[in-house]
Amino acid sequence: MNRRSFFKLGMAFAATAGVARGIDLPGAGPKAPKPMNNPIWLMTSAFAGDRTLDAVLARAKSVGAQGLELCVFRRDTDRADHIATHLDYETFDLEAAKRVVAKCNAAGLRISVGAYDNLIGAKTPALQTVNQNHLLKLIRIAALLGGDANDVVCGTFVGYDRTLGLQDRGFEKNLRKFKRVFQPILNYAKSVGVTVCVENCPMEGWQPATAPDAYNNLPGCLAARKLMYAILDDASALQETYDPSHDIWQHIDPCDVLEAMDFKRLRRVHIKGTRNFPKSADAIHWGRLYPEQVVDPALAAKAGVPIAENEWARMNYEPRLPGFGGSDSCDWTRFLQTLMVKGFKYPFVIENEACNSSHTGNLGATLQGFRATILNTAPVVWPLGANGYAFDASALKPMVAADRELPVVTMKMLGVEA
Repeated sequence: MNRRSFFKLGMAFAATAGVARGIDLPGAGPKAPKPMNNPIWLMTSAFAGDRTLDAVLARAKSVGAQGLELCVFRRDTDRADHIATHLDYETFDLEAAKRVVAKCNAAGLRISVGAYDNLIGAKTPALQTVNQNHLLKLIRIAALLGGDANDVVCGTFVGYDRTLGLQDRGFEKNLRKFKRVFQPILNYAKSVGVTVCVENCPMEGWQPATAPDAYNNLPGCLAARKLMYAILDDASALQETYDPSHDIWQHIDPCDVLEAMDFKRLRRVHIKGTRNFPKSADAIHWGRLYPEQVVDPALAAKAGVPIAENEWARMNYEPRLPGFGGSDSCDWTRFLQTLMVKGFKYPFVIENEACNSSHTGNLGATLQGFRATILNTAPVVWPLGANGYAFDASALKPMVAADRELPVVTMKMLGVEA
């Protein structure tokens, strides 16, 4: 090997080593952002079969996660897709909170709570009030678990009133209903030191496949979220859980959303992928601007036109987990690096709705999906140590429970009628 070839080989090796260490070298390409040591959590919706907190804490430890977004749906929920309940919300009190905090500290794990229902447009006014009162119970639970001092937030949807939505200026009427319902809820959350985080899923399957549109959750687009903050008198207790998959199937680059949003509002990021099918027969026939429509099956067959199999199959995509079973339609390296550059310091939460993982109904495949997603995410968000990319657990502060009991409150007590 001549001296010139040897010099090129040495520079190539140095460049490779430099990128790994975040060092700028000639020809090494752009420097990767420094990892932020973000914890990676699991959303417990995938563990509906587990009945106890102990069980889901053990699941998190087994796959190498640092925490859990505990799903606490009502046991009498009208939802069929999410039914997990991993805290006893009816009997939860200060002593229960102390036991939960002790378990989390012993396991080296952290938690938040959430339930995702339609709070401003449920099927009946009575059910709407039930959903709202349940959210108030979860805010109280989050407060007893230490609230913002322990980074215990309360996750939820807002929902959408479709009856209002069909009227002239229906979207704006939903914004005003949101303010009427949520301002008292947020005032209460602020008074007990809890942040409410709303997620951006449009919930396209919350109406029958025969419905003309599929917008069923107010924060389903960035414009709506900005308008929500603006219309409130006090939005200080409201932040966001951003799930990039919902923008990806709407053909929006989530990195563009990160740049355009009020970044200080971002408190959680859901890790969930989407694989779009833009060349499917359904997309070619129905386009990508509106959800796939439903007509009489016999007429569709006669015309040779595909129709949606169910209310969740109208947008020609499937949920995936990054790094598990192949690629999806998100550039995860760029998305995660954008978050690191912008200084995102809160947990990533893996929401496992993947067709090849949790939706198989196979617990082994569910756990494999979680493990693969953690490994796929780790090189960007965790520092490189002697044993590879690993979360630095020394950054965790012990959780501390509240020091006083809190009464259960209702919407009626807050002055809001259905």
